[in-house]
Amino acid sequence: MNINSLQQHVNEQTRGNNILDLVMTTTDLSINGLEVTDKIGDHQMIDFSLEVQDPNTRTQHKQVLDYKRANFELMKEELGSYNYEVLMNNKNAEECYMILKDKIATATDHHIPRKRIRPTNNPPWFSQEIKRLMNARQHSYRRLKRYQTEPHRQEHIHACRAVKRTIKSTKRNKEITVAAQTKTNPKSFYKYVNDRRLKRDTIGPLFDSEGSTQTKNKSKAKILNTYFTSVFTHEDLSEIPQPH
Repeated sequence: MNINSLQQHVNEQTRGNNILDLVMTTTDLSINGLEVTDKIGDHQMIDFSLEVQDPNTRTQHKQVLDYKRANFELMKEELGSYNYEVLMNNKNAEECYMILKDKIATATDHHIPRKRIRPTNNPPWFSQEIKRLMNARQHSYRRLKRYQTEPHRQEHIHACRAVKRTIKSTKRNKEITVAAQTKTNPKSFYKYVNDRRLKRDTIGPLFDSEGSTQTKNKSKAKILNTYFTSVFTHEDLSEIPQPH
């Protein structure tokens, strides 16, 4: 289960002294109020509620940084104006990180504007031409349902073939372009590959210092951060080797 980032939620016996009935989810799904109740035959019933996002929820605009309009020169000047040796004096690694993070966030707010975008679930090869053909296919289908004639049936067949043909050629051209840019633009290649993955790897449940299982992202981040800071080495800055 850990390999596939799955979590098993049933901790009570469901048949005799055995746990034979399981409820397994990925770690990004939330199970509430799970309890083992009355019997059905020789098994106990499992009652629970599952929190899922409504797929019909209207997509909201979100704000992202507009790097094309950023003033990186002023940002570099602001970040370079701080005396980090004084700010981070006698601070541990986590405190130094938080100071640096705060300064970068402040400079980002000052010198990088934001823009509003509307997220889309369209695949990377989707185009306005495909959208136009899909709308035409939908209109031809409505006319076919209404009139039920041979010309309208042929019209709908041609519309379906046009959509299928255009999607196939557009996907092929997109993949050829991405493959050709593997060396010069690897980010584009890996973005395309990751968008096509059906399963995304996530960090599974972690045990904290008290042995309790933590599934929330914030709790897991704290556990990992505590571990990473615990292995940092405090160097003696008074004896720094000189380069030859």
